[in-house]
Amino acid sequence: MKIAALVMAVLVLTLGGVCLWRGGTALLGEGLRAGGRGALQLVPLLAVVFLLAGFVEVLLPRAAVAAWLSDAAGIRGLFIAWVAGALTPGGGPVGLPLAAALMRSGAGVGVLVTYVTSMSLLSFVRVPLELGTYGPRLTVLRVASSVVLPLVAGATAQLLTAFVR
Repeated sequence: MKIAALVMAVLVLTLGGVCLWRGGTALLGEGLRAGGRGALQLVPLLAVVFLLAGFVEVLLPRAAVAAWLSDAAGIRGLFIAWVAGALTPGGGPVGLPLAAALMRSGAGVGVLVTYVTSMSLLSFVRVPLELGTYGPRLTVLRVASSVVLPLVAGATAQLLTAFVR
């Protein structure tokens, strides 16, 4: 997490420098205002999501997580994660803090990879938008070709844990 923050800080400073170079303080100010507007829209959602993730973490009994979502849960855990990921609204801003809370509660690597991959690839909340944007043919082809990938990714991650610590 610290490395990611450092990389992002370097990018911010670099892009701020490019703004100064290309347009002076006016362009830098415009970039800061645009970023601030985005932050004002996103911060309330993130606050709610992190509170939700915290409640999930403390309310989910570790025994239930171990039984249903650990690597020992096998294919059942992968299927639960597959469905939950596909139904998670909001994509990464909502799902990633939930995945982190599940990880801290004892969910298995395979389950977490399945959940995050399903959330990214399948998000059935997004399907109506896709239907309206590029029609049923491409939407059906995308979903049909992606539907098994989260399970494959989760099972592969579960197998790889024997080699990667």
